[in-house]
Amino acid sequence: MSETAVQQEANNTITGVVPYLSLDGAVAAAELYKRAFGAEELARQPLDEKGRTMHIHLRIHGGSVMLCDFYPEYGHEKQAAAGYTLHLQVADPDMWWRRAEEAGLTVVNPLQTMFWGDRYGQLRDAFGVMWSIGGT
Repeated sequence: MSETAVQQEANNTITGVVPYLSLDGAVAAAELYKRAFGAEELARQPLDEKGRTMHIHLRIHGGSVMLCDFYPEYGHEKQAAAGYTLHLQVADPDMWWRRAEEAGLTVVNPLQTMFWGDRYGQLRDAFGVMWSIGGT
């Protein structure tokens, strides 16, 4: 990572649990998350000689999400996303939902008012990652 990128990332305090997603196409995923969720890119490690990206740091609705491509030679084998959902709790779930759908995410469970009072729904992105959006 360049000195500028390292300093920029260091200036952005990271707290709490931060998902670090290994994806087949981290750069394409970052661009999708910018369109779908208004992600802001804070740092990126340039592509390697095989066209892979080691590190991308995004901020989505105040939280950090890290991305990288698979690196089987370092023990990060390619595998499908499974067993987790990234949740966005927002003030205007309908707006967030529309933007995610317009960016191409696939509806898994439609956005609807749930018994606990929130509007809530689930979508899946082109990389297999499940996202949920909720709010009042």
